[in-house]
Amino acid sequence: MSRPRTLGELRTAVSGDRVSVKEEMRRNLLRKLEGKEPLFPGVLGYEDSVIPQIANAVLSKHNMILLGLRGQAKSRLMRSLTGLLDPEIPAVAGCEIGDDPFRPLCRSCRDRIAKDGDATAIVWLKPDDRYVEKLATPDVTIADIIGDVDPIRAARGGFDLASELTMHYGLLPRAHRGIFALNELPDLAGRIQVGLFNILQEGDVQIKGYPVRLPVDVCMVFTANPEDYTARGKIITPLKDRIGSEIRTHYPTTLEHGVAITAQEAWTEREADLVLPRYVREVVEGIAFAARRNKKIDRHSGVSQRLPISALENAVSNAERRALRAGELPIVPRISDIYAALPSLTGKFELEYEGELMGAENLARELIREAAGEVFSVHMGAVELGQVVSFFEGGGTLRIREDSSSSEILGQLEQIPEVLAHVQLLGAKPEDPAPLRAAAGEFVLEGLWAQRKIGRSDDRGFVAVERPRSDVELDLERLERLRKLKKQVN
Repeated sequence: MSRPRTLGELRTAVSGDRVSVKEEMRRNLLRKLEGKEPLFPGVLGYEDSVIPQIANAVLSKHNMILLGLRGQAKSRLMRSLTGLLDPEIPAVAGCEIGDDPFRPLCRSCRDRIAKDGDATAIVWLKPDDRYVEKLATPDVTIADIIGDVDPIRAARGGFDLASELTMHYGLLPRAHRGIFALNELPDLAGRIQVGLFNILQEGDVQIKGYPVRLPVDVCMVFTANPEDYTARGKIITPLKDRIGSEIRTHYPTTLEHGVAITAQEAWTEREADLVLPRYVREVVEGIAFAARRNKKIDRHSGVSQRLPISALENAVSNAERRALRAGELPIVPRISDIYAALPSLTGKFELEYEGELMGAENLARELIREAAGEVFSVHMGAVELGQVVSFFEGGGTLRIREDSSSSEILGQLEQIPEVLAHVQLLGAKPEDPAPLRAAAGEFVLEGLWAQRKIGRSDDRGFVAVERPRSDVELDLERLERLRKLKKQVN
């Protein structure tokens, strides 16, 4: 059966009873809960924290604000709310605010229905048509959000400026019968925040110059950084009081959640065969966890989940470039590829004073080392690698270049006792291709260096760790220097 295209067809097909957008969202949410359907597909790590709070806000028919640092999926959550809207609803064709054909708000629609009656054209709005999003910036005006007089429209139509037909509707009225989302609410000027009072409390807006109040039907969702939201002067207290639910977002609480989110969001599908070891994913994710607890990084700014996503993409690209030059498959990212991804790390965090002194690149290298050490402890912490350490303590060295082929690396690793004997714990079997085994062997050395069991220098590669000398050794060294000096004088 075709959908109604005129008001007359709509009258015979459906009843004129319509529920508010908040009631519509509540009804669809209840249906999803009863059917055990996923509420926000693609949003991971919030199943037991944020999502239940959003569900409670929708069931309570609240306007809400999502408080969280950057990169915590606030925008995705807001846009996912369209999944709680009906698949389509009727509206007056050509209406700026998507008016309900049975209860039109704007003067233009009322006049058209009075003139055309049942022949009035009808269109059908999908959920995305009913979602309006705005980034709050200091230059946003009340006309942008609420509306204003449009003198050009008045001149072209020959209307008096007092006529409702000269209204220019802002973004909020244009979200009528839908969701209005405002990103970074504290960046909105105070006088503009005042303009939101009526819609949040009384459910209507008044456009400047007209003694007309529009009962706009809208669900409002905001986002903000907690620091800005609670700072005096950033947000007007009466506005905070009118927002029904305040929901705090967060970064992934476990490494597993973080790895799953990064795996979902990062572009790692390449034309050639790619194998991405689990330990590489965990090291990349561990960098973000290490950065979030590092005192040299500004915690109030946060470390976005985009850091591991960008770093993983960059590491895979470096491995892809090396594999193409060496003519080897599959593509297997190594720990050295993560170091090559430094450009995707250094711009993702704000530094404290100590961090500025250290430098972003040096700090990023320390974060990689810390993450590698933690992942190494999980996978190989119980493995005895004393022979590997003894090799370096006996004067052995191993320099692995970033662009070395897998066969070259394996040839070097085979000179070190036991280094390849336990790589099965990392998922690399003896019959696996060389790139997999080379990547695992390199990670073993990186893990030992991260735990300070072996050393590493820029010119010689992996070496024996420098053992702190005792006072007795230092005294003997000084005596030896004095003895040599006396011999030269004599």
